[in-house]
Amino acid sequence: MRGLTTPLWPIRFKPHLDELLASWLVRLARGHGLRVQTFCNLIFGNRRQVWNRDIDRLGPDWIVDCLSEHTGTPIDVARGTTLRSYEGWLYPAFKASGSLQWMTSLQVFHRTRQGFGMQYCPRCLCGDVDPFFRKAWRVAFITTCPTHQCMLRDRCRNCGVGVAFHRGDMGSLNGQPRESISDCYACGVSLASHSGDPVEQYDGQVMNWIAALTIDVMNGAKNRRMIDAFSVMRQMAVLLTSRYSTLNFHAHVCGKLVIPEMTLVLGKVSFESRTLAERHHLIQLIGWLMLDLEPRLGEAWREKAVRYNLMVKDFKNAPESYLTLVSNFSDWRRA
Repeated sequence: MRGLTTPLWPIRFKPHLDELLASWLVRLARGHGLRVQTFCNLIFGNRRQVWNRDIDRLGPDWIVDCLSEHTGTPIDVARGTTLRSYEGWLYPAFKASGSLQWMTSLQVFHRTRQGFGMQYCPRCLCGDVDPFFRKAWRVAFITTCPTHQCMLRDRCRNCGVGVAFHRGDMGSLNGQPRESISDCYACGVSLASHSGDPVEQYDGQVMNWIAALTIDVMNGAKNRRMIDAFSVMRQMAVLLTSRYSTLNFHAHVCGKLVIPEMTLVLGKVSFESRTLAERHHLIQLIGWLMLDLEPRLGEAWREKAVRYNLMVKDFKNAPESYLTLVSNFSDWRRA
């Protein structure tokens, strides 16, 4: 297509606030009137495969730099569309494979998505003049929309498949793209909706805490206190889902909130790979703990729901404030 070899492309959309790299790339392809795969082949060449990897997580320089250059987008803004912008904040250090702290997994297989890691708010998509997918929707502890006070979704309500908006021009028999990036690639039904699913909440204060945390993440409001808090939250997630004969932490916290104990998927399943329902349940337990951590953790310790050694087990680079707090629980004779 003429114009794609010039320094600035004819269509040079900038990323929306908190937009994912993949979403931005798909919008650019559609803006130029091209199928996504055709557009990628033209600008990156046939030898470089884009969609057989999680480009939002990996943030390849050859993609980010190219979009920055040809759309006139500042490079720091372009890099901010990737999950790598959360490095040193939501997770300590980037790694290309395996579980990444607080980042949902797409479970990429060739160009398909076997997992349900791409969440979305149906009301946000409905309200967008130009629909796009948010970076915060890939954060595993974000399960609700603070703007619309509804649950996020992680699959098409009509056919049940996971979200893969880059495949929108592969869904129909004639190869024509779905009308919108917010249409399900498989069945064509819109993921956008004027209504959302009500939030199941255990405690109003906890939900307010989660909403504020979500807004901070979306606004990029990082500071040392938040970095430490995310680290401690992740350790609480481990304690709530670990299976040890001496650990009854999950049941204990459910009891304090006077809620039924959810049956969690067994095995070594990371928080990031758990279902939306499980993550929504667990983040509320974590929030309840974090709102008053020392007395609530201390009560669990005194009631033999958790031991000191498990509080610090495998907790690399634990914040000094946390180590000081749990040191009060190191002497079992005081329990």
